[in-house]
Amino acid sequence: AGVDLDALLDEADATQIELAVDNEQNPGLVLGAAIAGTSPLKDKLGIVADGTHIVGFADWAEQLIAESTGKNGTGLLPVVLDKLAPELESKPADLQVVRLVANAEAHHLFPADRHEGEILVSGSLGAQLIVWEYAVAVAGRLLGINPFDQPDVEAAKVAARSLLDNRPEPVVPAFTAGGIEVRTTGSFLGAATTLDAAVDALLAQLGPDGYVAVQAYVDRLALPQLAGIRDLLAAKAGRPVTFGWGPRFLHSTGQFHKGGPAVGVFLQLTATPSEDLEIPGRPFTFGQLIQAQAAGDASVLGEHGRPVLTLTLTNPEADVVSLFEAVN
Repeated sequence: AGVDLDALLDEADATQIELAVDNEQNPGLVLGAAIAGTSPLKDKLGIVADGTHIVGFADWAEQLIAESTGKNGTGLLPVVLDKLAPELESKPADLQVVRLVANAEAHHLFPADRHEGEILVSGSLGAQLIVWEYAVAVAGRLLGINPFDQPDVEAAKVAARSLLDNRPEPVVPAFTAGGIEVRTTGSFLGAATTLDAAVDALLAQLGPDGYVAVQAYVDRLALPQLAGIRDLLAAKAGRPVTFGWGPRFLHSTGQFHKGGPAVGVFLQLTATPSEDLEIPGRPFTFGQLIQAQAAGDASVLGEHGRPVLTLTLTNPEADVVSLFEAVN
């Protein structure tokens, strides 16, 4: 299992030579300029795995890009897409597609092909890792930010710790639809009393350059189908939609959510655990920890003026069906 580390390092070392040359063929400079040097800036990066042999690379790139660039009110939002994603049909004006292919040069033999206007990237795993790290540093320079810090990640941790230490009473739901409890930051719900009206109210907060972030603080092994909500929302909203499993996304797109441009709206999904586990030496359970992380992040997003719709699935397996119906 795993990769040949010697081969991986050899690939990176060979590419390092190209990255040390100050010319127009430097792959780090070329990719950095391509993703952050457009005018006007296309600040949503749709990353599509299309023929690449590197499984899961788009998810790694998502963390690198979001955490490195999403700060000081600017940044590049990575949006991991499959080959049939709605965004590839609707083509928002601020979306730059980066397609990870097996052989980028082969695509350039066909100038009228369907990839016109897209950035095509190929290469071995070791080469890709080091080129993208250089490119994101170059992008940070072009954006005028420091790509090597994460100033907004700690805020959600502080809020979660405060909730665990003080254990306030749970926020009363605005309403309950079936087994789904509905809560929000702010007052954008208006008179909504149904699940589909609540989702519509959230999407109504989207501006022409906005995005939707789905934050799923649920068991990804028990509810893998929940990831399908991303495409439904993208088709419904006509805007880029990201999907992240919580709490891990807090250290990737979580930085962008709070530090990047204030144009996102957030659909936070939590669940009542069917069984919970004690944490040895701690006065709270794993379930309570995850709930505090979700509530803490929602609180910080609200303080930053970001609209958050939190839906708590009290009977997750059954409630997922209701959720998909509301979004669809």
